Amino acid sequence: MMLPEWLRVGRIAGFVFLLAMFLSSYAFAEGPQSTPSIFAPTSTPAIDIHHLSLFVLEITGAIFVVVASLLTYVIIRFRAGNAEDDREPAQIYGSNQVELAWTVIPVLIVVVLFLTTARVIFAIQDAPMPQAALDVTVIGHQFWWEYRYPKQGLVVANELHVPLSDAKQPTPTHLKLLSADADHSFWVPQLMGKIDLIPNHPNEMWINPLTSGLYVGQCAQFCGVQHANMLLRVYVDTPEQFAAWVNNQAKPGMQDPSVAEGRRVFETEACMNCHTVQGTAATGRFGPDLTHLMSRDTLASGEIPNTRDNLRQWIKSPDSFKPGALMPAMQLSDSQLDQVTTYLETLK
Repeated sequence: MMLPEWLRVGRIAGFVFLLAMFLSSYAFAEGPQSTPSIFAPTSTPAIDIHHLSLFVLEITGAIFVVVASLLTYVIIRFRAGNAEDDREPAQIYGSNQVELAWTVIPVLIVVVLFLTTARVIFAIQDAPMPQAALDVTVIGHQFWWEYRYPKQGLVVANELHVPLSDAKQPTPTHLKLLSADADHSFWVPQLMGKIDLIPNHPNEMWINPLTSGLYVGQCAQFCGVQHANMLLRVYVDTPEQFAAWVNNQAKPGMQDPSVAEGRRVFETEACMNCHTVQGTAATGRFGPDLTHLMSRDTLASGEIPNTRDNLRQWIKSPDSFKPGALMPAMQLSDSQLDQVTTYLETLK
């Protein structure tokens, strides 16, 4: 049965209203989120972008209400069987006032949106970085993230740690974005809009997080078969937590004599050709730095929890977690797998 036109329009308008109410429930959420969210910004650039998006939504929402109201009125007023006779309503052939209105008003709206957007763009792009700002070089790989802290002399993988900023004395984090292979895109929506990592074309961005906690995101540019599992985890630490983390990461890899056999397997089975463990002969740069592997909460760029069983299975068969991962299965025996896993568990 065909629904009347006015009823269909009413149902669509009701759906849009409910959707707007659902989305607005996120707009006032605060603090870290377990999933990426554009509705709970906690960093200065993201807050500016969020305010701009709400302003645009208000204008476009007002336009929608006006147009939908007029359309609904016309549909109901002039629907079949409602008119007293079959005559058409009065036809207007040209109106300078109407034509002027539908030309000038849209132009003014576009100009306002353009100027507002340009102001936010320049405010973010041209923001001066104080001397206290933390510098981090972000390098995108297929399919993991490398983070280099030049001032601290640190190299870590997949989990980015940055200090909490004070609104009165901002200490932002400046990110230099590079790619080691394909195009990638750094996107943690609660901290900043997405910025691409393009080979041989450095990009820059900055974040100024005002709430501590874990923020998640992912690569937002298709970069290969494991693009969807190239996840981002940004830990916003208090100044004390960040200082303790830096101090721990600056230490060389622990050398426990009880796991010497596992270290020997690691260094003789080509693992050291791709990975670095500071304080050992392993200086590979193709894969993630493993010096403090067990200080991370996850493996495989945020794909799985960092547990002994997952670590052992990852070494045995990376494809079981990430089909298409560039890390090869080393064809180790069960005893070798146990030994190298035990060795890696000491790297804290």
